[in-house]
Order: sequence, then structure tokens, then C-alpha cells
Amino acid sequence: MTTMAKQVFLFLTCIFLLSAAVLQAQTREELEKQRAQLKKEMEQTQKLLNSNKAKTKENLVQWKLINDKVNLQNRIIDNLSKDINLLDNNIYSNQREINRYNKLLDTLKEEYAKSMVYAYKNRGNYAFLNFIFSAASFNDAIRRVAYLKYYRDYRKKQGENILRTQELRRQRIAELGGIKVQKSEVLKTKDKEMASLEVQKQEKDKIMSELKKQGKELNTQLATYKKQMKKVDNAIAAAINKALADAKKAALKKANEEAAANKAAEATAPAIKPSVKGSTTGKAATTKKAPESILLNAENIALNENFVKNRGILPWPVDKGVTIMHYGNNTLPSGSVITVNGITVSSDIGSNVKAVFDGVVSNVVFIEDMQVVIIQHGKYFSTYSNLNNVSVQRGQNIKTGQVIGKVAANLDGVGAIDFFINDERGNLDPERWLKR
Repeated sequence: MTTMAKQVFLFLTCIFLLSAAVLQAQTREELEKQRAQLKKEMEQTQKLLNSNKAKTKENLVQWKLINDKVNLQNRIIDNLSKDINLLDNNIYSNQREINRYNKLLDTLKEEYAKSMVYAYKNRGNYAFLNFIFSAASFNDAIRRVAYLKYYRDYRKKQGENILRTQELRRQRIAELGGIKVQKSEVLKTKDKEMASLEVQKQEKDKIMSELKKQGKELNTQLATYKKQMKKVDNAIAAAINKALADAKKAALKKANEEAAANKAAEATAPAIKPSVKGSTTGKAATTKKAPESILLNAENIALNENFVKNRGILPWPVDKGVTIMHYGNNTLPSGSVITVNGITVSSDIGSNVKAVFDGVVSNVVFIEDMQVVIIQHGKYFSTYSNLNNVSVQRGQNIKTGQVIGKVAANLDGVGAIDFFINDERGNLDPERWLKR
């Protein structure tokens, strides 16, 4: 390996290690931020769990919260495992560079020793002068003087390269030690989180066991819940059907009025001879593009477009809560599966329920001892079930975030609301529309 090649190699190695260290640090920083966020969610979930335990016996909310807590704990452990893998990769990379520096130092020292031996053997002034005066010409002598100067500089740079490489190796060894300390700390943290996970699993098993003891009672509640949800689904379908029927009547009325106006205009207009190039008869020369839904009209088409634009960022109907039922199939502690056309969100009894978007109240329905509010947003509908103290009425214009009622107690005696989003074709997953 030539001197120039070694210097280039050394420079590129330093650049590579510096870049790798920066990228590694950024990745670890991201993992630490993620871990801090998971810890925050864990604390919030624990507070909700403690609050729920203080109020009621074991219920689906507790079961959902402990499940969420176990899942968060697993994510924290997975985060720590990724962190350990990054540290392992960093340790391997640093050890590999230290080995490379060792080999490079051996080569540099060997070449430096050879040059020093050669210099020692030719240290006399006679050898120096003899080398110069044995030149064939004056120009050759000048070149030999320049060569000797270059050789002295080369030996000096050899020594500097050795010292620089030793310093880089020392830094890399120190960094390796620091990374090993970091890994040891992360491993201790992971062990603590693993122990915490075992405790949470035991708590989950305990709640599950208590819920199974309430099997008969839960089955009765489940049957009642299904009946309620069926009535809510029917109320939503009725509201949508009525909106469709009203829209068809309005469209038919408008068409009849336009036809009558056109007929009157034709009767009073003077006769016009058809153009030589042809004329339009029967139909208008241009036709308006039909709306995508009969529910859309000049008054609500902009509202509908804004509702669609806000998909994925709509506010939740309650300020704080826990989703205990998701859209689709939900497996209960007993193993039975219940299909839900919306979501169920647990929240404090009496807390405010807010409209997720501007719209018009399509209907307010009483189902047994709970109230249901249905709001129309163009061709979309949002439904809020299991409310009390409803403060809106049918036909009322609503703004985003406006309070429409309060959270009522569910069959477990826990505060919860059922939330749905529909269009005229069927049910939609509310969690795809709400802000994550």
C-alpha cells in the first residue's frame, strides 16, 4: 500500500465512522423519544385503570385497559430490544475499526522502522555528499537533493501518521467502553420492564378470571347490548331513509317547477325559425352534471367536501376516554365475538359529548332510557348513542365541537358512548375518520 493510498484510506475511514456515529445517534434518539411517549401513554392508562377500579367491580373497561397496558409494555420492551440491537451493531462496528487501526499501525510501524534503519545506515555526511556528487549532471544533482528532502519529510509524516492513528484508536476504544456501559444500562431497564410485564399479565389474568365468574351476568348484558345496538342501527337507517326520501321529494318538486317555468317561457316566447345548420329540440343544448348523491344540493355540497377533506383528523366526540369496542368483530373475555358497526368509547359519566363536524341534526331518538343524536354532514351521518341531557333538537345547525349532550352510564354502570359514521350505502369505520 502506497503512502498516498494509506492517507486516503485513513481519511475515508474517519469520514465513514463519523457519519455512522451521527446516523446511529439519530436512530437511538428516535427510539428514546418513542419510548418516552409509550411511557406517557402507560401512565395515562394506569390512571384510568386505577380510577375505574375505585368505582366499580371488574368490567369490560378494566379488561380493555389492562389489555392496552400489556400491549404498551410489550411495545416498550420491543423498543428496548431495538435499542440493544443498535448498540450491538455499534459495538461490532467500533471493534472492527479498532482491529483495522491495529493492523494499520503494525504496517506503519514496520515501514517506519525500515526507513529509520536505512537512515541510520546512511547517516554519515560522506554518504550524503557521495550520493549528490555522483550525479551525472547538475540537474540530476538538484533532483537528488530534492529527493533527500522529500525522504526526510516522508519519515516525519510517517511518525505523524502513527501518532494520529494511535489517537483515533484511543478515541474508538473510549467510545466502545461508553457504548458497553450504555448497553448494560439498557439491559437493566429491559429486565425491569420484563418483570413489570409479568406483574401486568398476572393482573390481566385476575381480571379475566373475575369476568369469567360473571359469565351469566355478562351474557345477559351482552344480549341486552345487542338489542340496543340493533335499535340504534334501525334508527340510523330510518334517519338516512327519511333524508333520501326528503331529498327525492325536493328534487322532484324542483324538476316540476323548472318544467312548468320552461313551458310558460315557451308559450310566451315568439316563434323562431330553426337555423340552417340545425337546431336543438326536446333537450337542452347543455346538461348539468348530476351530483354524486341525491343527498347533495347547493346548500350542503361544500359541507360534504370539507367533511371528506377532514377524514383522519376529525376530533373525538369526548375529550378523554378509552375505546373498548372497535368497528367490526370484537372478542370478549368469555371468548364470544360481537360485531359492532361503530365504536364504544368509555368516558366519565356526565362529561360533554361534542359534534365531530358541522352539520344539521337529522333526528333525536329515545331508545329505552338513553338518547341518540344523528347529525347529517352532506351525504354522511355521525351518530352519538347512550347520551342524556341532550341539548339539541331536530333541524338545528351544529358547529364542530358544539356540546350536544352528556355521557350516560352503560349496562356496567360505567360512562360510555357509542359512535357511528355512515353514508347512504352503509356503515364506515369511525376510527379511520377520527384523529389518531
